[in-house]
Amino acid sequence: MNFSLYDFSVWVLPLVIAITFHEAAHGYAAHRLGDNTAYDLGRVSFNPIRHIDPFGTLIMPAILLMAHSPFLFGYAKPVPVNFRALRNPRIGMVLVALAGPATNIALALIAAAALHIVGLLPANAAQWTFDNLKNALLINVVLAIFNMMPIPPLDGGRVAVGLLPNVLAAPLSRLEPFGMLILIGLLILLPLVGSQFGLNLDVISVILRTMTGYVLTAILFVTGNT
Repeated sequence: MNFSLYDFSVWVLPLVIAITFHEAAHGYAAHRLGDNTAYDLGRVSFNPIRHIDPFGTLIMPAILLMAHSPFLFGYAKPVPVNFRALRNPRIGMVLVALAGPATNIALALIAAAALHIVGLLPANAAQWTFDNLKNALLINVVLAIFNMMPIPPLDGGRVAVGLLPNVLAAPLSRLEPFGMLILIGLLILLPLVGSQFGLNLDVISVILRTMTGYVLTAILFVTGNT
């Protein structure tokens, strides 16, 4: 394996920043909309130590990188939100959920715009900065799109629950305790089963990669990188 300290610094650093800002945005949005649960616990913070899950934020991504996994997956400690305390619980849930992915898209735009200054840096700093910005762009877009999958407890699932009529929202919300198992099944187990029968059942990854490509292209265009 050719994984080095340099690889660690240009991948895990932008991943920690992306996840930290994502979670802090959820807590800040909830605070502004009437729920102080996260605020009182100190989770409305850009201090990564308050959000990092040692396994999900650091160890798991590092293992996937070293194993040359085709996908990078990580997570932080979820920000606690009492949706009933929000001034408008249903719309508030949607806005709190959207805050994380929206923040990641904003970070991706900043990273893409900052690519223009790389050429002004000394040669020994330019490559490291470029790799960090490039990976920050990719990680933030992937994190935003992945979290917008309409499966609770992902942000997209909560947006769907908040926007759908009750007849559809209620059964979808009941999937939340099984959300992680559903994701593992769709992203890992289903493709493995399909490969045993010569079938490509990795449909979700294909959709995610396609959407990621579209969003990356749009961001690079908007920031003048194409």
